[in-house]
Amino acid sequence: MKHFPSRLALFLLAGFLTHAAHAADAVATVNGTAIPAARSEAMLAEQRAQGAQDNPQLRDAVREELVRREVLSQEAGKKGIDKKADIQAQMDMAKQAVLIRAYLQDYVKNNPVTDAELKKEYDSIKSRMGDKEYKPRHVLVESEEHAKEIIGKLNGGAKFDDLAKESRDPGSKDKGGDLGWTTPDRFVKPFSDAMVKLEKGKYTAAPVKSDYGFHVIMLDDVRELKAPPFEEVKPQLQQRLQQQKVEKHILDLRTKAKVQ
Repeated sequence: MKHFPSRLALFLLAGFLTHAAHAADAVATVNGTAIPAARSEAMLAEQRAQGAQDNPQLRDAVREELVRREVLSQEAGKKGIDKKADIQAQMDMAKQAVLIRAYLQDYVKNNPVTDAELKKEYDSIKSRMGDKEYKPRHVLVESEEHAKEIIGKLNGGAKFDDLAKESRDPGSKDKGGDLGWTTPDRFVKPFSDAMVKLEKGKYTAAPVKSDYGFHVIMLDDVRELKAPPFEEVKPQLQQRLQQQKVEKHILDLRTKAKVQ
């Protein structure tokens, strides 16, 4: 006569198989709590992204780190730390940060910057830069009268380096007003318009007004500008345009959101 397993035996067997399946998906069990293999894979992915080589030593180190985290997490739970309102708020924010990062990574993956967009931006920058590079110096003062006094002193033979000490520009006043080699697009329009009209070694005959005050500008030198090749600056352009695209997407979502 055949004997069939009792319902209790079947229930125990099912439980054993379920436990075995869970154990297979765990990297370790700490005080009866399984650490999911998915958690290990997530940490390994982070390490690989930082340049670590995936090998048995790395996997052992990740497993040990997860075990230590689980031990500490359990101890925190015993003390009820996870029930505190401020801790729960921090945990919610951490979860939200992970979701946001994953969402933005997915957005970037599905909305890449095209080569056409990169080339358009490259050409636009080249156009704004122009074909010349300038080496100006300036004295920035608060009033037009003060600027006229400086021009008068220059006309009388005073040295620009000495007069630059009166400048309100902390970045150049101690360097004789020197602003280094640069392109017109780096300055406000009144400044750049006056600068490009100057001959080498000459200074502005009248004060130049901008939002910062009044400038007396001298042009030390000018040279032809050779823009870097497209392929050389492509990675930086790609990063910048991708960031701009993400920021626009966030702004669009914020604009559409119903906030009360």
